[in-house]
Amino acid sequence: MKISRQTFFHFFQNSGQFLLLCLLVLLPLSPSFSQDYPTLPEAFRLNQLQAPEGKVEVVIDTDTYNEIDDQFAVVYALLSPEAINVSAIYAAPYLNNRSVSPKDGMEKSFEEIERLLDKLGMERNDFVYRGSEAFLESPEKPLESPAAKDLVERAMQADGPLYVLTLGAPTNVSSAILMEPEIIHKIVVVWLGGKGLNWKTATEFNLMQDPIASQVLFDSGVPLIQIPTQPVTSHLLTTVAEVETYLSGQGAIGDYLVEIFNEYQPADGFGWSKVIWDISAIGYVIDPGWFSTEIRSSPILTDRLTYSFDHTRHLYRVATYLNRDRIFGDMFKKIQQYKDQ
Repeated sequence: MKISRQTFFHFFQNSGQFLLLCLLVLLPLSPSFSQDYPTLPEAFRLNQLQAPEGKVEVVIDTDTYNEIDDQFAVVYALLSPEAINVSAIYAAPYLNNRSVSPKDGMEKSFEEIERLLDKLGMERNDFVYRGSEAFLESPEKPLESPAAKDLVERAMQADGPLYVLTLGAPTNVSSAILMEPEIIHKIVVVWLGGKGLNWKTATEFNLMQDPIASQVLFDSGVPLIQIPTQPVTSHLLTTVAEVETYLSGQGAIGDYLVEIFNEYQPADGFGWSKVIWDISAIGYVIDPGWFSTEIRSSPILTDRLTYSFDHTRHLYRVATYLNRDRIFGDMFKKIQQYKDQ
């Protein structure tokens, strides 16, 4: 809102708080990061934000043991070699009732990734990397980890854009950006995180776990595709009946996904459905046509975990809708086909 000088003085000229107000007006509305990021030409950023074509090179950053949706996403990605090449998987930290610390969450995620590879019968060397053992405390102090170091090295050597599919708190990814800001020229981040821009709060598990890392994604200028939970990936609901129908008896990995889904069901599970929203990031790079998206100015994530807007900021892409049936149908079919190989 624009306030005229006359109106401004009318209200505040007789107030003893006038000087304080002037100082507050001069303060930024968002956190002021001293980190200097490279400046990307907007045309270059928009080109990076175009829908991917052909086979895409990706790495996956995942808090795999946080609940059960990451397992579906990792499997979906690994069983989609016609569309994506997964060159590395990074274990992300998390803290909830399935861990006692971010480090413990990261270690459990690392073990779960290895377990999934074993169920799939896939043995790969130098493929799974441990991530950060904590969350960022400052945008000036990245947390070095095998995952962040590998992302820097892999990105700087990439010929085309490396898609970083970020399914949890973006600690590893933002640390890599802070360690070597030049990688924003080389990567495209697809992040399942936050709520839609029209919601009164941005609060959501991945964003809330590491608010500073989330701010880095929005502020660094890295080509970013945000897939919000509400009201977008919240459509990715499935049920015990559907999962059992399509995955029971479909090899070791199908049976494992059914097992963990059933175990997650509450005691009073009548009419229960479960969001498997992490598969959205995988679905986007497989077929962006399953999504509706918009190009917007990157929002400012405030310390109160709300969005503020400055339409002079750099652009990014945000999803506004997805086709639930096409994504689940593609994933279920690929798991069934893999069982027959």
